[in-house]
Amino acid sequence: MSMTDPIADLLTRVRNALIARHDRVDVPASKIKVAIVRILKDEGFIKNFKVSKDNKQGMIRVFLKYSDRNTPVINGLERISKPGRRVYQKSADILPVLSGLGVAIVSTSAGVMTDKEARRQNVGGEMICQIW
Repeated sequence: MSMTDPIADLLTRVRNALIARHDRVDVPASKIKVAIVRILKDEGFIKNFKVSKDNKQGMIRVFLKYSDRNTPVINGLERISKPGRRVYQKSADILPVLSGLGVAIVSTSAGVMTDKEARRQNVGGEMICQIW
């Protein structure tokens, strides 16, 4: 399988691991994926993550988070911008996900950040995905 969209792959692996109730999932590492996973941790969607080096590109081990009733903390992950159709937004047009219950991840000139942070810094960028 060719990796035309590594970010969609990351989201799919996390989604599948949650459905299977795994406590962790490994994904091939890249700068942008580490940035996305860091936001997931900061926003409380995952327990933790660890980047390990191997001889190739390295791996990110994502430790998934469940509530007391063993339901995944993440209810949904959605890729917004795709390789075939990039989605860019100006900061003024970046809307909160589910009235602020979810988080959109935006790749801006100032780095990868949440929709909230992009609005605060008044920067637009590529809408990578949203999580709720």
